[in-house]
Amino acid sequence: MSKRNSAAAKTAARERLRQERERQAKRDKTKRQAIVAGSVVAVLAAAGGIGYAVVQANKPSYWAGLKDAKVVAPANTTGAKGTTVVIGKSTAKKTLKVYEDPRCPVCAQFEQTVGSTVTKDIDDGKFKIQYIGGTFIDNHDNGEGSKNALSALGAALNVSPDAFLQYKTALYSKKWHPDETTDKFKDDAYLIKVADTVPALKSNTKFQSAVKNGTYDAWALAMSKTFDTNKDGVTGTPSFVMNGKKLTTNGQPDGNPPMSVADFNRLVDAALKA
Repeated sequence: MSKRNSAAAKTAARERLRQERERQAKRDKTKRQAIVAGSVVAVLAAAGGIGYAVVQANKPSYWAGLKDAKVVAPANTTGAKGTTVVIGKSTAKKTLKVYEDPRCPVCAQFEQTVGSTVTKDIDDGKFKIQYIGGTFIDNHDNGEGSKNALSALGAALNVSPDAFLQYKTALYSKKWHPDETTDKFKDDAYLIKVADTVPALKSNTKFQSAVKNGTYDAWALAMSKTFDTNKDGVTGTPSFVMNGKKLTTNGQPDGNPPMSVADFNRLVDAALKA
């Protein structure tokens, strides 16, 4: 090999090395830019995620958002926002106020034991009832079932007072009433399934649409407010009031409600004579 060829080879080698170094430098620069860009995206994503989380945390729940919504009152109601629900014969001289929460296990126990007696008394014209529905159990576990079931009861009341009473009985029955810790009533499909056991509500598309669309959701909240602001001193369920006086087994305002047919009849009969 000549010196000339050797020099040319060395020059070519140095050129290839220079080009390789430039390519490597470009690759390193591109890599650094990608890392920086990725970091910026991650920071922005994290910031965006935090922002979204903050927005979601401060966003009112569906039910809270109905606080100032227009109330659609069911048929068979009177009073402000349709929260006065009185059922019974017009000839009945006295009215028994019934305070209940759909998720209340003691209300379910009362309905299963004394409910048929109450229904018979209403049918016989012994007294009318005024239903006041509460939803305070939802407040204990951030639930929705009491409100949702109360809305469904409004949909049943819109069909007829009898449908309302029969649906209330079904919701409180041993078969359908869930444990207090299980918020099954928040599920529209479950409420409709229970309603299918009531002849007037079975496959009733108008009733089902009202439940699914939340037609009476705002009404349920208005009714619940009536419970919360009652003037009868009622703070728990079930509670019964006649002549402005709570009916309790010991005669005291903080006493227990009647949970047997005998106690219920005794207290109601005495109140009717007063």
